[in-house]
Amino acid sequence: MLVQNGVTGDSRVQKEAESAAAAGYEVVLLGASPSGKAEEWALGGATVRLVPVNRVFDRRRHEMRRGWLRSPLAYPPGPLAAYRQRQARAWRTDLDTARARGASAAALAPREAAYRVFWGWTGLRRKATRRLEADRAAAKGGVDRLAARFWKAAMGDRAWRRLDPALWDLELSFGPVVDELRPDLIHANDFQMLGVGARAKLRARAGGRDVKLVWDAHEYLPGMKSWKGHPWWKDAQIGHENEFAPHADAVVTVSELLAEMLRDRHGLTELPEVVMNVPDTSGSVEQPVPGLRERCGIGPGTPLMVYSGAPLEQRGLHILVEALPDLPGVHAALIVSYPQWRYVKRTQERAAELGVADRVHVLEYVPHRQVVPFLSEADLGVIPIHHWGNHEISLITKFFEYSHARIPVVVSDVKTMSGLVRRTGQGEVFTAEDTADFTRAVRAVLDDPETYRKAYAERVPLGEWTWDSQAKRLTDLYGRLLGAAGEEEEHPRP
Repeated sequence: MLVQNGVTGDSRVQKEAESAAAAGYEVVLLGASPSGKAEEWALGGATVRLVPVNRVFDRRRHEMRRGWLRSPLAYPPGPLAAYRQRQARAWRTDLDTARARGASAAALAPREAAYRVFWGWTGLRRKATRRLEADRAAAKGGVDRLAARFWKAAMGDRAWRRLDPALWDLELSFGPVVDELRPDLIHANDFQMLGVGARAKLRARAGGRDVKLVWDAHEYLPGMKSWKGHPWWKDAQIGHENEFAPHADAVVTVSELLAEMLRDRHGLTELPEVVMNVPDTSGSVEQPVPGLRERCGIGPGTPLMVYSGAPLEQRGLHILVEALPDLPGVHAALIVSYPQWRYVKRTQERAAELGVADRVHVLEYVPHRQVVPFLSEADLGVIPIHHWGNHEISLITKFFEYSHARIPVVVSDVKTMSGLVRRTGQGEVFTAEDTADFTRAVRAVLDDPETYRKAYAERVPLGEWTWDSQAKRLTDLYGRLLGAAGEEEEHPRP
């Protein structure tokens, strides 16, 4: 299995790896090491290996060239600008030391004058360098727009090699590891690892081995917000996905609607297998110690709303903080995968500005087997995502986690999720990014929580939202693919 993250915060890939191992497969889950060091551990019967990824291609080829025409004063790419600044600081220190030793102003005057000229000249060049680097990083110049159009016209989907060569960093880091493992089946999670899996499959075929490729599409790429701010990034990912999707022997995804959209987009001959990322509610569920309220430092009678998930701005978790001044006594727990990210820090700073910092609790993830009992201590779960195409079609992981925790949900009015909540009555819907309407929805739930909780006994199909049923779909798919491979080896084609 391949995934481009560090595994620990990704409940879907962890459950897939454990379930495949429990079904009798030898599973190695390869992820990207956040520390830059190789790591390995056991996950149930699977092995997790984190691969160091050398990020060399984050800068595009033209960003490594000197901007003679665009900014002739800018320093060339590399360490020279920093070296000149350091050189100026050393010169300043030397002059100050000479003055401290008793050198006269007259004796130091020529050196001071030379220093000022050097400082002014290098400062001018450093400023030009920063401006050039910012313009190139934003690709907002006319030459950048022309270059993007040229490469897309000349190379089509293959233009990702110019638009976002950072995709090569994943291939060059993971590819040799996959080849060494000599797998029978590669399960590539999400769009960035699709290329790694497809190339490994093609190399194996060239060497006489039949390797099956399963592409697990977590997102509808055209409808998602870019992970990076560069305007070329999304076009590059789309081209990369288009190039390698035809090499998948089977496609897996997270919802029926997304399956249909992927079939139409890529001209798939079969509808992708739907494996929803629902909680594992088997006997292996673990009780977290300490629990959610203890970690927040609050008692059982304190109203508590919770957000659980990645801290991305388009996920809208800052609305919990914005609403707190109008929700006296209510606390907010933000359970996030990356507490150190700048967006989380800004949210905490905003809480301090509003005078509610003592009611905001930033917590780290717990192991996926502990998630449901951990969340069950909250009074309500919040899904405040913004209107992006990918958000409109999804039933996201936290929705199922809140449901199994049997806590009322407050969701924004994205199409699929809000429609389901209105049908089941398990929560309230509010207008996305509208703090006043969000506050209204939270008050409605806190004023009458039992009305919403009753929906779990009467209208919410929790029995269908269990990982055991989803895992069987996945392992059955593996069996069909590898069974077909075995039959072909026994009765080879002419």
